[in-house]
Amino acid sequence: MSVIDDLLTHNREYVQRHGHREMPTIPQLHLAVLTCMDSRLDLFGALGLDLGEVHLIRNAGGIASDDAIRSLLLSQRLLRTRAVMVIHHTRCGLESFDEDELQTQLEQSLGERPPFRLGAYRDVDADVRETVATLRASRFVDDAEIRGFVFDVDDGALREVH
Repeated sequence: MSVIDDLLTHNREYVQRHGHREMPTIPQLHLAVLTCMDSRLDLFGALGLDLGEVHLIRNAGGIASDDAIRSLLLSQRLLRTRAVMVIHHTRCGLESFDEDELQTQLEQSLGERPPFRLGAYRDVDADVRETVATLRASRFVDDAEIRGFVFDVDDGALREVH
């Protein structure tokens, strides 16, 4: 049995416990969170969130990629979110490589460089500030309230980056 089969078994048990519960499509807190895909980030637990309260947009590094901006545009324009939290974290895998070096390796093994930025960085605070600035500069994102934070994966603390 594969790990996916195990998860399907867990889902069947979940459905039995969960029951039918209709929730509105619009997030109750009118908040979108752009964050990393890292499996150590339990933002529902760390922020005291429940289902139906926020849009959670995840990608490697929580960067302001074209797709993240697309998601925020739809979240704000169609589903009435007003604020955006950017949450990056300590000990991120994107801190462990050099962008140009990996791009060169990929070009050698695949025959071409990916057409997108991989997102490597060295300073998490600077990367949060860059992501917030990119979102604020985008004409597709309402910048009424965009704030950046660093989540400590070891103790769960959230620290605002100014």
